[in-house]
Amino acid sequence: MSSTVPSVSGNRSRRRVFARVGTEVLAPWVWALGLPLVVAWQVTGHRAGAALLWRLVVGVTGSLIPMAVIVRGARRGKWDGHHVANRAGRLVPLAFCFASLAAGFVILIAGGAPHEMVALTAAELACLVVALGITSALKFKISIHAVVAAGATVMLIWVCGPWLLLLVPFLAWVGWSRVELAAHTAAQVVSGALLGAVVGGAVYFGLLAALS
Repeated sequence: MSSTVPSVSGNRSRRRVFARVGTEVLAPWVWALGLPLVVAWQVTGHRAGAALLWRLVVGVTGSLIPMAVIVRGARRGKWDGHHVANRAGRLVPLAFCFASLAAGFVILIAGGAPHEMVALTAAELACLVVALGITSALKFKISIHAVVAAGATVMLIWVCGPWLLLLVPFLAWVGWSRVELAAHTAAQVVSGALLGAVVGGAVYFGLLAALS
């Protein structure tokens, strides 16, 4: 009996470590920083200068600036950590993310960015609006990790090809990690994944078709 208890405790500890790694390595800001680079690289014909320019606009306004504000706020005690686990505390960070990314969207349009980059940013904005509505009106803490991971996966598969279905296990990993760490329920994770894939995908493909 005494040997069983440490074994169970050790397994639980390893599961939590694995979950914590998934939560951090596949956090929304990581997807939001990497996705624009891949899309920009593809749609600019692999021209490094143009790809870097448009990636910086989306990556900085949609990932780095919001994350910097969230981390700073967490350190000052405005919310409970850089993942903002408390539902009520999410409204301000999400609204700021929207405002920052909206500024990037305006820059893209004014600068004549490729249609794919405009559509990508519009899809991210649409997901943020819906997530804000669900969080505030329905008082449902939808998983932003799942929203961003699912939306990014759908867009990457479209841009780069079906071989990026290999990302699906990573999507499952980050979703499981949020439940394992008790940050979300399974329903909140599944809802987030559906929001990212359906709303993000619909806006991306719809706007891209309209602009083409």
